[in-house]
Amino acid sequence: MGKTIGVTELQKKFLIVLDEVVQQQVPYILTRGSRPQAALIPYEQYEKLVQGNESRILDHIDHALARMTKINARYSDAEVEADLRQTTKVVRAHK
Repeated sequence: MGKTIGVTELQKKFLIVLDEVVQQQVPYILTRGSRPQAALIPYEQYEKLVQGNESRILDHIDHALARMTKINARYSDAEVEADLRQTTKVVRAHK
């Protein structure tokens, strides 16, 4: 289970807290005025969080591309070209 520490107390005990995080894998919630402001976690845990976020983002992109491919398959190249020409005219008219 993690611990909570105020930033003022953290300044006084930083090396002790850092050793606890690194050696004992204890996460800390850093507070300012009793409000959570940040987290101090072991680097390995941080890497897992970042990799997990990147993986979820890539999954979302893959899903969106698959959906777009399925939807766009209904339209011929001629229809797409006509839409692009019409859109180009509209955009140029608003400059």
